[in-house]
Amino acid sequence: MNYDFDTIIPRRGTGSAKWEYYPEDVLPMWVADMDFRSPEPVIRALRERADQGTFGYTMPPPRLAPLICERLERLYGWRVTPEQIVYVPSLVVAINLLCRAVGAPGDHVLTLTPAYPPFLSAPGFHDRVCDTLELTREVQGTTLSYRLDLEAFASALQPRTRLFLLSNPHNPVGLMYDPATLRGMAEACLRNDTLICSDEIHCDLVLETKRHTPIATLDPEIAARTITLLSPSKSFNLPGLGCGFMVVPGAELRARLARASAGIVPYVNAMGYAAALAAFEAGEPWLEALRAYLSANRDFYLGYLREHMPRLRTTAPEATYLAWIDCREAGIADNPYRFFLERARVALSDGTAFGPGGEGCVRLNFGCPRALLAEGLERMRAALEHQDAPTDAP
Repeated sequence: MNYDFDTIIPRRGTGSAKWEYYPEDVLPMWVADMDFRSPEPVIRALRERADQGTFGYTMPPPRLAPLICERLERLYGWRVTPEQIVYVPSLVVAINLLCRAVGAPGDHVLTLTPAYPPFLSAPGFHDRVCDTLELTREVQGTTLSYRLDLEAFASALQPRTRLFLLSNPHNPVGLMYDPATLRGMAEACLRNDTLICSDEIHCDLVLETKRHTPIATLDPEIAARTITLLSPSKSFNLPGLGCGFMVVPGAELRARLARASAGIVPYVNAMGYAAALAAFEAGEPWLEALRAYLSANRDFYLGYLREHMPRLRTTAPEATYLAWIDCREAGIADNPYRFFLERARVALSDGTAFGPGGEGCVRLNFGCPRALLAEGLERMRAALEHQDAPTDAP
């Protein structure tokens, strides 16, 4: 079956945060929200649920947790039981919930930078100390890549580090950690009695021949000390419907999370459940086609930067639809986020929001029809060339 990812869908006037946050002449390539129509089985399921006509408090569909468990075993050989599935309205909620439930005020939370901004803000909201370790940055030509120094990681774990926030695949740099690196991180956490929170929300969006490895699949002891965050939201373009879930292995830990969420964390809504069930039941062919389109978008993007903007250093993401760009050799005097917003009328994500290592960088979302990607890149190229153009002397 053919899937159409090239048609540009008008999103202004729909309440889209991505498209309506900035003025109408700005092309938005910032927040992690794709500009594709969601899978038809999901749209059909939402119509059928709306036609039912009642929208009261909603229990999870009985088929959903077993379906998730079957999917995890099929994809990763990961045996999860339905009682280990804990639903949440979003993974940002889950990150905050874990910072609230794990440890005590004054304890430490470690994450790797550049980092998804809620990883940096959530610990402080709950009287925890946020510690960061910057990934090792490597440059080869115009290609930017990152790796983790395991010795530095072990040294970064403090006596009071009770929680490690991991992003795998990594947002924003698109890194897929190999099993040896994951095991090294996990073993250091076990020695330090540090619980692992692994955000694997982008795990379906693998753009290479590599296979995603959930850190909880490495070893039963590691699994017992890991909470994994997952969702259909990025995979099937459903972020506005608010349905995610955690894989929480232990009953005591599930009880602790329930106490921490009581009266604060809302339930998942009816439409979110309906969309998640339909996506996992019938969305895999669409997802496979999406991965191929995103891989081609990534390759188009990389070729364009090499040919037209060689002073920008960029990651070649192994997963996600997010590219990380180091602009520090491009001669931009201003913050590059402001430069491209004001001079190119392209909205990117400001690298400074991603913590240490984000200065002078921006994040670009290439999860869009290729014509929009080409337009955004052309606007950026023109802005850079204009700043380099000589001016006439007065």
